[in-house]
Amino acid sequence: MCGIVGIWGPLGNKAQVLADSCRRIRHRGPDSNGFWEDADAGIALAHVRLAILDLTEAGHQPMTSACGRYVMVFNGEVYNHLDIRKQLEESALAPAWRGHSDTETLLAGFTALGIEATLQASVGMFAIALWDKASRKLVLARDRMGEKPLYYGYSNSELVFASELKGLMPIPGFGRNLNRNALASFMRHNYIPAPQSIYEGIAKLPPGTWIEFSADDARNRRMPEPRVYWSAREAADAASNARLSFDSDAQATDALEKVLSKAVGGQMLSDVSLGAFLSGGIDSSTIVALMQAQSSQPVRTFAIGFHEKGYDEAQHAKAVATHLGTDHTELYVTADDALAVVPTLADMYDEPFADSSQIPTSLVTRMARQHVTVALSGDGGDELFGGYSRYFRVDNWWRQFERVPGLLRKPAGAMLSASTHLPGRGAWRGKVGKLGELLRADTRGEFYRGFVSYWPDPASVVKGGVEPQSVFERAMQGSFFESMMKLDTVTYLPDDILVKVDRAAMAVSLETRVPLIDHRVYEFAWSLPHQYKVRGNTGKWLLRQVLHRHVPQALVDRPKRGFAVPLAAWLRGPLREWADALLDPARLRQEGWFEPEPILRKWREHTSGHRNWDSHLWGVLMMQAWLDRYRAGMDQGGPIEDR
Repeated sequence: MCGIVGIWGPLGNKAQVLADSCRRIRHRGPDSNGFWEDADAGIALAHVRLAILDLTEAGHQPMTSACGRYVMVFNGEVYNHLDIRKQLEESALAPAWRGHSDTETLLAGFTALGIEATLQASVGMFAIALWDKASRKLVLARDRMGEKPLYYGYSNSELVFASELKGLMPIPGFGRNLNRNALASFMRHNYIPAPQSIYEGIAKLPPGTWIEFSADDARNRRMPEPRVYWSAREAADAASNARLSFDSDAQATDALEKVLSKAVGGQMLSDVSLGAFLSGGIDSSTIVALMQAQSSQPVRTFAIGFHEKGYDEAQHAKAVATHLGTDHTELYVTADDALAVVPTLADMYDEPFADSSQIPTSLVTRMARQHVTVALSGDGGDELFGGYSRYFRVDNWWRQFERVPGLLRKPAGAMLSASTHLPGRGAWRGKVGKLGELLRADTRGEFYRGFVSYWPDPASVVKGGVEPQSVFERAMQGSFFESMMKLDTVTYLPDDILVKVDRAAMAVSLETRVPLIDHRVYEFAWSLPHQYKVRGNTGKWLLRQVLHRHVPQALVDRPKRGFAVPLAAWLRGPLREWADALLDPARLRQEGWFEPEPILRKWREHTSGHRNWDSHLWGVLMMQAWLDRYRAGMDQGGPIEDR
């Protein structure tokens, strides 16, 4: 795993600027760093390396192709690169190999097969910058599911790109203007959806795409449209139209176990120590079980536990680990341990990010890094196999709401929302308020967006912020249940779940891999008839059957908890003083990013115990903490100017 950064434009002294950039993203690659420049073309590439495959100098980057035409910096892993090498060799298209890195394999593929064909042949996670000396064109590419980050855009006259935004901070002129529209999106989702970023003029490259810049594009600050080489939505639709059939449930279980075992085995390829996160839930337990089935040694597994009742899953992880015979490490953390992470989050996540499970995620990655360099994760199972409870709840609620005449829905919704302001306490008020919001929806897309939103009207909270057009409507075609799964795969999964894991892990120089979102597993999952994903009120049905072959059902079948922390209580207790300072009314008014009143009203209701607004407030707090770090605290990169 690595970090990449580059500049194309008239800026002088690129070596010094990019040296500072590399220092800022050193956590992504502490083993070595490299620099390459073509002064005549005005382009420079830099790289920091966490050595995983080919630990020798033959894996050093930036790397030039054997033919001398291409120069590349690459972040990620291509798990099937040895297969690609074999294909090139059999076709007499392979160069004389210098080492056994996947970087060298990609360069050979680009030379022999072209950009798109090589990307389509690659199984893995990656962010790539490729400079073509002959045509003087720059190509940026990102993996299919969006595991690896890649930001790009313009700063003054320079075209810039990097794995993390902090890598762009040393570039003159970068970061002067914040994107209020992205902030509005953040307030709805608690993450910033691609292609937006918190900075104006800087975009995230969407998953499954590549983009090519010519010299004329760079001179005129043009942003070409990304080209799609693989689409999660289109792949799901195509697989859904060619459903598989099985003679028995056992045959279906065999088929899933085969494709998932292949993905797990491929992702166990490493020249350094490797392990896995284990929560004791369905997804992580399945991954660990399939790892252990292919390993001659006990797999290293890691779990954390909380002493607070209702938040501890470490006991379940230990039971699974004991049954499978893994080399298990667990750590019980106190509230103080978890709270000590909070001040580091703004720097770790690089732009506002407010999934509170980022706290335990950072703790378990930190613990794992003390023992291994690579860790496999069980993320993705809910989106692929219908595991989130919200899918069942939303689908059922919509069926019920459809029975209410359209003319009555909005008045009824307004009445329910108004009732939440009456005296009294209890969780029912939050549920009634959410029902009131949802009753005002006219379509399934509006309904689901309302259900997963935090602030339902971000424009009323962010001054001058306008949300981009919603993707929810375009996604709601066919089965409502499956539409939600597809939508989450292209929004929530890459922009929340994968961001959460990547930034927390790379902050401690740990590579994470996610076998469940191997695109071959994804396409297989969408080729399954729905009954193999959901039976009755049980999601992930077929995935459970695979797991039950390795782990007794009684050890893993229990209600899903998620990776949660007692945030509501912490905000009323040990985090109260910290939050009070960030939500100071005078500060909110002076900075001018938020409308203070709706935020302060929720803060009063929360601290009094009348309502739980922890998730809504966490988004505001993470933005405020981010502003502290990046506006006033970036002592080497220059301040952000409020506008």
